Amino acid sequence: MTQKASADNGKQKVILAYSGGLDTSVILVWLIEQGWDVIAYIADVGQDEDLAAAERKALTLGATKVFVEDLKAELVTDYIFPMISANAIYEGRYLLGTAVARPLIAKRQIEIAQREGATWVSHGATGKGNDQVRFELAYYALAPDIKVFAPWKDATFLAAFRGRTDLINYAQAKGIEIKSSLAKPYSEDDNLLHISHEAGILEDPGLAAPPEVYSRTIAPELAPDTAALLRIDFTDGLPTKVTNVDTGFEVTGALPLFTYLNAVGAAHGVGRVDMVENRFVGVKSRGVYETPGGTILLAAHRDLEGLAMDREVMCLRDMLAAKLSELIYNGFWFSPEMDFLMSAIHKSQELIDGQVTVKLYKGGVWPLARTSPSSLYDQELSSMDQGGGYDQMDAAGFIRINAIRLKAHNAICRKRAAQAAAAASPTAAAAVS
Repeated sequence: MTQKASADNGKQKVILAYSGGLDTSVILVWLIEQGWDVIAYIADVGQDEDLAAAERKALTLGATKVFVEDLKAELVTDYIFPMISANAIYEGRYLLGTAVARPLIAKRQIEIAQREGATWVSHGATGKGNDQVRFELAYYALAPDIKVFAPWKDATFLAAFRGRTDLINYAQAKGIEIKSSLAKPYSEDDNLLHISHEAGILEDPGLAAPPEVYSRTIAPELAPDTAALLRIDFTDGLPTKVTNVDTGFEVTGALPLFTYLNAVGAAHGVGRVDMVENRFVGVKSRGVYETPGGTILLAAHRDLEGLAMDREVMCLRDMLAAKLSELIYNGFWFSPEMDFLMSAIHKSQELIDGQVTVKLYKGGVWPLARTSPSSLYDQELSSMDQGGGYDQMDAAGFIRINAIRLKAHNAICRKRAAQAAAAASPTAAAAVS
């Protein structure tokens, strides 16, 4: 669905996903100037921001209403934990911190639009990034008749704002209070799972991120010299309790548990990733990420699966995980293929119960021990000192059978090499033979 020209909208009601930052503050004022009735929607997904101040700011700037929605618990239970149970990591490194929060933010925005009788929603995502796709695919999946006004894809808006400098100049001219400045030329996205840093000076992949870019985690080399030991309990692949082995402190409940892991992981420098990734729109981008709690959970969960998950199920699940992480990254959380894959993931987690003890030290996470009532590990069968019902003589036939195709492949290769050599030189063919 194409967006309506800004000059011809009349007095349309629009729900704007609002953060209180530079981009959406400018967009809010600009939309009002274009004749829109703007309702601001602030999603609380655990970002380190003064949301009460953002609410006051939106009202001061002219929003007719402001909704501040606490989505933290839902983000953990319905989005982060299922994603971790799938071991979903985009391109082998990115824990999808921004991507996994977008469908939830969009979902509540649509609910507000329906409650308020608004036929339009709006966001501040740029036309070059992934978030525009994530937001808008979620909007249309949840409300097929919704209309989307995306300023960064509107000709009138683009004529007025070519980039960050124009936004700052406009904000200063209109008296919009901003924290952004030309002295901090990179953008951030913050939620419970991670904080991301990108753009500006970080657009040069050959330049190491300055230390001051990192804001959630301590530098690994400055982390404590004493390791932390944590024991994490899982039921059906989902974390249910964390115990600090050193102090005996225990925490349960999805949100408190995850918040605690974030704090401990950050203190030990866990979860830093600096990478160049492939955006869905076809552009490569450099992202610097800090994901302490998610990194700990992912390591512990994968380790427990090694004990309690069948080999062939794990092989299939890993193939599905690669596709699932791609769907999350690209914005297809609300899609039939996502429903299908998550059903398979849930099935794979039915026996993933138990405990994993991990060590945190200088940025690393190392599983040390694991137990499970569903353990498939047979100590006698695995032992090098006991038979355990395993006849080693059987291995000879097992190897011979598995070698049949290797021998056949080798014979074909030698035959082709001989034929090629014969065509080139009879002498060379004799040497190969």
